[in-house]
Amino acid sequence: MFQPSDSQKIGIALVAFGVSFLILGVVLLFDKGLLAIGNILFLSGLAFVIGLERTFRFFFQRHKIKGSVAFFGGIFIVLLGWPLIGMIVEIYGFVLLFSGFFPFAINFIRRLPVIGTLLNLPGISKYVDKIAGETGRSNV
Repeated sequence: MFQPSDSQKIGIALVAFGVSFLILGVVLLFDKGLLAIGNILFLSGLAFVIGLERTFRFFFQRHKIKGSVAFFGGIFIVLLGWPLIGMIVEIYGFVLLFSGFFPFAINFIRRLPVIGTLLNLPGISKYVDKIAGETGRSNV
């Protein structure tokens, strides 16, 4: 079983707080202060979880540079004071950066009791399969 180190535990907490601040910032009509704090906490938490070098390598791979520019550009736009436009650009960059993880996440979610049943319904599963890509449906 995997035991996270103390710095990874801190990183997980920072990521959780960052996501919480981002959600709260969106709910409170794109409050730029909460969104900025959420972005900073999320990025610092990611660096704590996987390490500075691996974080740098993740964001600056040649095939992910477009997503990285959009993600960091969105953060910069939020910091400049245009939170709605910045969040749209940031979400676009996030989707480009993390789209490789979506098939794994969808297949994991399909194994959950209630949500998995909903995702496997005939009308919904067609769209979820498009998102999941080549990994397809899980027959578990």
